[in-house]
Amino acid sequence: MKRSSLYLTILVSSFLSSCQTSDKDKEDLTEQSKKEIMQAEKDFETMAAEKGIAEAFWFYADSNAVIKRQNDTLIHGKEQIKQYYSADFYKAATVKWTPDFVDASSNADVGYTYGKYTWQSKDSTGKPIEFKGVFHTVWKKQNNGEWKYVWD
Repeated sequence: MKRSSLYLTILVSSFLSSCQTSDKDKEDLTEQSKKEIMQAEKDFETMAAEKGIAEAFWFYADSNAVIKRQNDTLIHGKEQIKQYYSADFYKAATVKWTPDFVDASSNADVGYTYGKYTWQSKDSTGKPIEFKGVFHTVWKKQNNGEWKYVWD
């Protein structure tokens, strides 16, 4: 009986140790996630330039995404975000941004970026206007492997 218990203990220990992720593996996952998030940011910006701001903010939004805009207004969900950015002001606007920093969790399922942005548009008289600021975006990896923002 002792011999079978010893074998069972060794088998269970081997199985459990094979299931654990090493620190090196976690670092690799984190670095890979950071690269994926940075690529998502670049693709997001490109889509905004090519297909429009409303389409890009809708496409890259998690279904439960929230954005905070003027006067601390919170806009919840993909469809509401698309509706918000479908306003005439945004149809004529352009936006550019560059993350200055990106990080990801050791589980490689959540990350965040921050950096500078520039909005350009025209006021009601046609005069060019520009807004600059700092953004902070929280990203979540989806079941299909894509990154979508949950907070912007």
